[in-house]
Amino acid sequence: MAKKDDSHKASHASELRRDVVSGDWVAIATGRAKRPHDFLRQRRESFRQPKNTCPFENIHDEALLILPAGKTMSAGASRSGRNDWIVQVIPNKYPAFGVGTCAVLGHVGPYEWTEGVGAHEVVIFRDHDKSLATMTHAEVGMVIAAYQERFRALARDDCAQYVSVFHNHGRLSGASISHPHSQIVSLPVIPPDVARSLAGSAEYFRRNRSCVHCAVVQYELARDTRVIYENGRFAVLAPYASKTAFEMRLFPIRHSAEFENMDEDDRAAAADALGMALAKLHKGLKNPDYNFFLHTAPVKDGQTAQHYHWHIEILPKTAIWAGFEIGTGIEISTITPESAAAFLKNVKI
Repeated sequence: MAKKDDSHKASHASELRRDVVSGDWVAIATGRAKRPHDFLRQRRESFRQPKNTCPFENIHDEALLILPAGKTMSAGASRSGRNDWIVQVIPNKYPAFGVGTCAVLGHVGPYEWTEGVGAHEVVIFRDHDKSLATMTHAEVGMVIAAYQERFRALARDDCAQYVSVFHNHGRLSGASISHPHSQIVSLPVIPPDVARSLAGSAEYFRRNRSCVHCAVVQYELARDTRVIYENGRFAVLAPYASKTAFEMRLFPIRHSAEFENMDEDDRAAAADALGMALAKLHKGLKNPDYNFFLHTAPVKDGQTAQHYHWHIEILPKTAIWAGFEIGTGIEISTITPESAAAFLKNVKI
């Protein structure tokens, strides 16, 4: 099969690109390409709920973790002196997963089922109107510290197989409360999207005895056509096979399988990279709705998944899935990752 320089300009209506890890195909629809600024003209619904009725404004008695400025306070600490909180973590009032019996499969005809055992928590940021994109990098670092601490706590549960960290920004992302917050869910199974990513990473390692994500990061840093930001420890890239317009992925440059084991220096660098990525998206596309989520090694198989490379995927809501995408699983982006990266890279923060 002929190889071609990936900086080429497609002469066709579209180009199919394959993700090196998952094996999924995506379509870059250059025949109906949009310029980066065309995405700014999309009408977005205002999503701001009143502060005086917001359930996330105050310290919660059931808080699992409270991070005031400068130090960590336990959930059992007295309420006095906790008014300077920056981040708190509470149980989700309407959990998707909860108490039950794990590792027991039931059968109904040809089907299998098991109880949805796990936990569902909400990571709340103090300021009602300050998103991660507009927080200081020190504040973003406190959010990441809360992710890590609760990740480790949930991973200790015997039923937990995977801990999912995700963030919904804006109504189109699925957020039901406008006050900035993230969510953490522990599950008794490994989610299918993560399982495919792990399988692709394992297969690449079997063939090449090296990490596929390390190969991607080093290739992209050397070429610099899809690099949006890097600070020596972390890189933010527009994926070669981007699922959506302006998709970004944040990787530690040095190989690391487990997000929860990141040290303080790397956490500060990760906060810088995540803060910059979201700030560029916020300013460049005028605060679009987006989701981001963490992919990391499963909590019970960390030692056997050392081939994996944890990362955060950021997906702006720049399009709506229609019949083709739903029916085929092939997602369409109307701007090349190279153009999206160049645009975001040049956004001054």
